[in-house]
Amino acid sequence: MNVRDAAERSGLPSKTVRYYDEIGLVVPDRRGNGYRDYDDRAVQKLAFLKRARQLGFSIEDCRHLLSLYEDKDRASADVKALAEAHLKEINVRLAELEHLRDTLKHLIHACHGDNRPDCPILADLSGKE
Repeated sequence: MNVRDAAERSGLPSKTVRYYDEIGLVVPDRRGNGYRDYDDRAVQKLAFLKRARQLGFSIEDCRHLLSLYEDKDRASADVKALAEAHLKEINVRLAELEHLRDTLKHLIHACHGDNRPDCPILADLSGKE
């Protein structure tokens, strides 16, 4: 099937399908005319990548996950370790976002939001606070 059909079946944009081919994540067969030709297995890999990306895995993590997925002799511990490392990264980012939220809430509360020119938000952004 062509890129458009593979994209539709996998739920990815055609541009993403082409990108995954360019970076070697999912390499389709080529027809005699040079057009990409995706089989059911390639579409399955594309759907796998879509889900992995939805879970926030990086392209390199996806490459590793895909190699583990294709390796029937893999240990599930390898997959679990990768997922646990990703979860730790997510928790770090969540803590950073919570800190940002708390800081912004404080600044918003400190700002009177009236006609006066002084503003704690702008003062903080400029490093004067």
